[in-house]
Amino acid sequence: MTARLECSGPCVAGRSMRLCVLILCLLPHFGWTVSYKPGDPVILYVNKVGPYHNPQETYHYYTLPVCRPKEVRHKALSLGEVLDGDRMAESLYNIRFKENTERQTLCKLTLSEKEVDQLREAIEELYYFEFVLDDIPIWGFVGYMEESGFLPHSHKVGLWTHLDLNIEYNGDSVIFANVSVKDVKPEPLEEGGGGAGHGVGSGGLTVTHTYSVRWFESTLPHSRRAERLRDYSFFPKTLEIHWLSIINSLVLVVLLLGFVIIILMRVLKNDFARYNVEEDGSCDDLDQGDNGWKIIHTDVFRFPPYKSLLCAVLGVGAQFLTLATGIIVMALLGMFNVHRHGAINSAAIVLYALTSCVSGYCSCSFYTQIQGQRWVWNIILTSALFSAPLFFTWSVVNSVHWWSGSTQALPATTVLLLLGAWVLVGFPLTVIGGIVGKNRAGNFQAPCRTRNIPRQIPQQPWYKHTAVHMAIGGFLPFSAISVELYYIFATAWGREHYTLYGILLCVFAILLSVGACISVALTYFLLSGEDYRWRWRSVLSTGSTGTFIFVYSLFYYHNRSNMSGLVQSVEFFGYSLLTAFVFSLMLGTVSFWASLAFIRYIYRSLKMD
Repeated sequence: MTARLECSGPCVAGRSMRLCVLILCLLPHFGWTVSYKPGDPVILYVNKVGPYHNPQETYHYYTLPVCRPKEVRHKALSLGEVLDGDRMAESLYNIRFKENTERQTLCKLTLSEKEVDQLREAIEELYYFEFVLDDIPIWGFVGYMEESGFLPHSHKVGLWTHLDLNIEYNGDSVIFANVSVKDVKPEPLEEGGGGAGHGVGSGGLTVTHTYSVRWFESTLPHSRRAERLRDYSFFPKTLEIHWLSIINSLVLVVLLLGFVIIILMRVLKNDFARYNVEEDGSCDDLDQGDNGWKIIHTDVFRFPPYKSLLCAVLGVGAQFLTLATGIIVMALLGMFNVHRHGAINSAAIVLYALTSCVSGYCSCSFYTQIQGQRWVWNIILTSALFSAPLFFTWSVVNSVHWWSGSTQALPATTVLLLLGAWVLVGFPLTVIGGIVGKNRAGNFQAPCRTRNIPRQIPQQPWYKHTAVHMAIGGFLPFSAISVELYYIFATAWGREHYTLYGILLCVFAILLSVGACISVALTYFLLSGEDYRWRWRSVLSTGSTGTFIFVYSLFYYHNRSNMSGLVQSVEFFGYSLLTAFVFSLMLGTVSFWASLAFIRYIYRSLKMD
């Protein structure tokens, strides 16, 4: 059988090993091939049920009145599987490798009126179920519903009491499995219904659940069985036009790069030619009669207000840039596939904890360079900048799931595990990174000295106000990823299996490039108006892309999905808001460093003796 590291297993003794065990428990499972001999039992796990149009609203399969063993035994799950809402439990299905079974009785149930109403409501809400066989998810609908006619109106609800399990194998391994109800008649559940498989009496409704197992030989090797699952179409396929997205984004990037490199550099060339004419003094002695960005050389490197918050934003933004790059690289290496349940969730948590040192280092290093004194407070703020909103959002979402009985509500043991990961790994690494950054921080490299008295900023036209820059700086990066964003949403909030990670890496690079180019252009326009308050402006300009992403999530919810209900809506909007916040942090960080590099370049290029 597949070798797995289970977090619920016995722990390694000794305090020195606890941290290592915690990290290993967070890692995704990468099992080996399971080999079977003819006649060996193949365990079928029942997992969850839920409304078809609400992917994140799931409940344990045994919450429905279905066949179940006397003692329900659950499968030990990885952290990622728990976060995905998986709650696998053994079933009554008796499946033997390569042995066909016809019309085997699973169980006979007598349903009360309340249980019939529960099943009828589930079928009317298009409940589907998910089984798992050898790490292969199997989906099917709980029942059948038909609406027809207006006068007279016909409303039929039926329960599938027979399932045909079709399993493909190659050699001694399982390749694919699904269920079919073709040529199967559903058992009516409407008032007064009757059928061959059940009877109605004072004791309730009696139904007999049966199943058949059919084995089919496949030529697909086990190493490529993920392709077979990707081609299966229980859920609708919509990921088909990625290259159109790439072409659209590349054209935009070329235009933006042309704008910044050609037009802006030509303007700068003219500026240099004009500013450097007959300049014999140093940077501090430049002619004060000029106007434009040259005249604010004694203020452009003035340290910004709210230093600690700015540095925390830059630190956490750098952390998420590292995390996102790591996730995409791991995906390109084939570490995430459709058979590894929750692997990407586990990897994201591990990387978030391990990259906390990046946020601490970047934040405290720059904070020290700009002469910040409260470095301890800066480390605490950096650590809490994202984790505090995450905890608040998770608390609200998890409470709603717990109230509804959904499997998406995390168990107490998982909550303690995640808290331990942050307390024992994430926060200490932030502190260590901050201390290293503070000690290794050099002086702030400014080509010109900053005078004590700040220069008065002239009245700015309306198109140079912060709101206008945020609208421009947020819309252009958003337009570069708008097409691909649909596929990302369809994967995160739908049933899609995203596999084109090479394209995702290209789009990610495009997004960062567009953000940097727009930031440089907007910063130049700001400085040319003799406004030296570029630091927070650069962060907010392209950081506002997160606002556009959240607005798009509202559009996606109402126009591109069929999601509904309190449970699904709270999770969708809560985590969409967090996603927008993450994009704001990442793009704000890229925007700031691009603007700083640009400003250092143009002021170093002024002729100085």
